[in-house]
Amino acid sequence: MTTPTRSPVEPVQEPARPRRALPAPLRSPGVALSVLVLALVLGWALVPDWFTSRSPLTGVPADRFRPPSAQHLFGTDQLGRDVYARVVHGAALSLRATALAVLIALGGGVVLGLVAGFFGRWADAVIMRAVEVTMSVPPLLLSLTLVTALGVGTGQIAVAIGATSVAAFTRVMRAEVLRVRAAPYVEAAILCGARWWRVLPRYILPSAVGPVLALAALDFALVVLAVSSLGFLGYGEPPPAPEWGSLVADGRNFLATAWWLTTLPGLTVTVVVLAANRLSRVLEAEGGHR
Repeated sequence: MTTPTRSPVEPVQEPARPRRALPAPLRSPGVALSVLVLALVLGWALVPDWFTSRSPLTGVPADRFRPPSAQHLFGTDQLGRDVYARVVHGAALSLRATALAVLIALGGGVVLGLVAGFFGRWADAVIMRAVEVTMSVPPLLLSLTLVTALGVGTGQIAVAIGATSVAAFTRVMRAEVLRVRAAPYVEAAILCGARWWRVLPRYILPSAVGPVLALAALDFALVVLAVSSLGFLGYGEPPPAPEWGSLVADGRNFLATAWWLTTLPGLTVTVVVLAANRLSRVLEAEGGHR
């Protein structure tokens, strides 16, 4: 009697998973449009001469108050200057102030949050009381106070808005430092005798800075709006500089006869803010899933 031979069991192979070139949210039409808008505005800021050959400061008196057309996409103003050229060249002023404000807020918030969260005690008490006082004042009012003391200009606007935003970054950074400091590998490093100047940059900062960078992306759209708002109130670069907020303010007296002077620069600011906000929220959501 022969015993039946048992056939070897073949290992079950899992089907290959298809690779995705991009996460699903990044492939949506709205996000793609936001990326295109921000890339276009960045191009305006870096190489404005690629997008317009007209001067933003000089105009042709015979072309005063020309409506939008193929020759003048955004029309002309009361001095015959091309509004589209002024918007394109004004992108450098507005985005430079926005980037500087975000960097000030990010750098100040990271440093203060690290000190408050890691050292605690009196340092934490002093820093967090100052943060609470700062956040109790409306941001625009505090920015107006600071820019009034600093003077007029986009650089002063950036410093004022950045200093106002430090408090929010400090709170987020402190919370992340407290979370990371309780991790076993950080406690082990401290128990082994590692000094604070080694623990902070090597163990705590890389693990805690992620949410703060996400907040910087979210804050970018708000800073663009704040810079334009202060420029609208007259705290930006003095005329004839084509800062976005001042462009909107310059057309207020001509709304009845030349609506494009205020409407088209204002729509530009609105579209940039919405695009930056949409993209930053997608990036924050993607970072949260990882």
